[in-house]
Formats: sequence, structure tokens, C-alpha cells
Amino acid sequence: MATMSKIRIVTDSTADIPQEVREQLKVEMVPLKVHFAEETFVDAVTIQSEQFYEKLKQAKDLPTTSQPSPNDFLETYNKILAEDDETEIISIHLSAAMSGTIHSAKLAQSMLDQPERVKIFDGRSASYGTGFLVIAAVNAAKQGLSSSEIIPLIEEIREEMQLYFFVDTLEYLQKGGRIGKAAALFGTLLNIKPILSIDDEGEVTSVDKIRGQKKAVAKVVQNYKDHFGDEPVIAVFAHGDTDLSHFVMDKIHTELNVKHTRETTVGPVIGTHAGPGTIGMFLYPERYAKYL
Repeated sequence: MATMSKIRIVTDSTADIPQEVREQLKVEMVPLKVHFAEETFVDAVTIQSEQFYEKLKQAKDLPTTSQPSPNDFLETYNKILAEDDETEIISIHLSAAMSGTIHSAKLAQSMLDQPERVKIFDGRSASYGTGFLVIAAVNAAKQGLSSSEIIPLIEEIREEMQLYFFVDTLEYLQKGGRIGKAAALFGTLLNIKPILSIDDEGEVTSVDKIRGQKKAVAKVVQNYKDHFGDEPVIAVFAHGDTDLSHFVMDKIHTELNVKHTRETTVGPVIGTHAGPGTIGMFLYPERYAKYL
């Protein structure tokens, strides 16, 4: 069995893991890029969330994004594998249904001398939905689990996660081509708040549409209560440039048995596709707290 230090976790910038957490956990991050007209920025490296949302307000055209190249992954993998002959990598990424990032990772893996030392995992999620899996994998490795034990663990966490998210407008998802199965909602009436999720295939999907923000939040809280009841939970929040986040967090804390909370900002790449008014709520059974 590989010992803790022999398993390294790689992810991409869309996991929205705060930099200080990444550094503390020694997570290697391969960034995507954001393009504003002629300017290109490296997600979470040369542009941070705050600057991004300011630029977004002033931009005439919506920015675009691009995935890392296979070579970006290859350099990262080779650097880590050179540390020790027994080092293994688990590379956890943004849903393949939303981005070609994981395809680049797989191409890089195929170019390695020992491709079996890298395991690639589709988080089938975005933002802290992926980030939570990364953090769980790091902490499971620290606790002595092998890669063949960590993969089923993060699969299980991925299945158990209950995710809902709000966007201010579907325009960003639609223009960025990431609207998935929620396309039917596009162009619906003003003040209709779509409740969105990500399905088992990793695609954006519509759960419900409610008139008015507060009613939509109440509906999500009720969905969580129907699922978890009084069961203790971990609540993880990812939000963009929105005032709604505190209202949502307070409501979930009041109505559910929240034992642990984590919070992050939706980064530039996810923010490009979801828009500034995004808030994602990721809830998990409390039994996974030992991997926080």
C-alpha cells in the first residue's frame, strides 16, 4: 500500500479551492484560462475572483474560457512522478460533460512512461463539488488509504452529494454552451428563478422553476429537508458576486442539522459560464467529515 506521501492529488482551477487550502494540502492545480477580448488570464493565477467580477461588469462581450493543454498536465505529472518511484497521482477534474479538461488529462496520461501511476477521476461536478472530492482524497491519503481505496470513496461521496445552484440569468450558461438539459428554460418569464443541479452524467439540469428568489430558496431548503431530515450534514457553499449568499446560508443553517460548513468563491472560469449571481449549495452526510 502506498503511504500518505506517495499519493499526490492533482486538480484544475475550476475546483475553486482557495489558494491557502491548496497550498496547505499540497494539491497541484492545473489552471484553465479566461479570455476577455484580446487579453488572456490564467484562472486563479493571474486573475482572481474579485478582479474577474469587476472586469465582467465592464466587459462589452462575455469572456470565453479554454482548457489546459495535454502538455500542461504532462509537465505537472512528470514533475510529481519524478519525486519518488512509488508516487501515484489521483487527478480529479471538472465534469467531462462541461469541459475537455479531463480529455487533456487523459491524453497526458497516455504519454507517460508509466501511465498506470496516474488515475484520472471525473468529478461529474463543478466548483466545490469537485473541490470537496479533492480535499477528501488528500485527507484519505493522509489517513493511509491506498489509491484503490480512495477512488471508491470519492465515487461514493460524489453519489451522496446533494447539489442545487441558482444563477441570476441563464444567459451565461446558454452563451457559453454549458446549459445542458436546462436549455428548455431559456427565455422564460422575468423573475422566474430556476433551481438547477448537475445530474449523474455531469450535465447541468433543471430541477424546478419558482417565481421569486426567496420562494426558490425555501424550495431548495425543503428539498434538502426531504432528503436529509434531521441527519447531521456538511454544508459547502460556493458563491459569485451576489448578496443572496448570506440569506441562503442562514436559511440552511436554521432549517437543517449543519455540523460543518465550508465556503468558497466561484472562480473566473465557472463564473464565466454561470454568471456573477451564482450560488451553489453542496450538502453531504456528516460521516464524511473525517475527510474534511
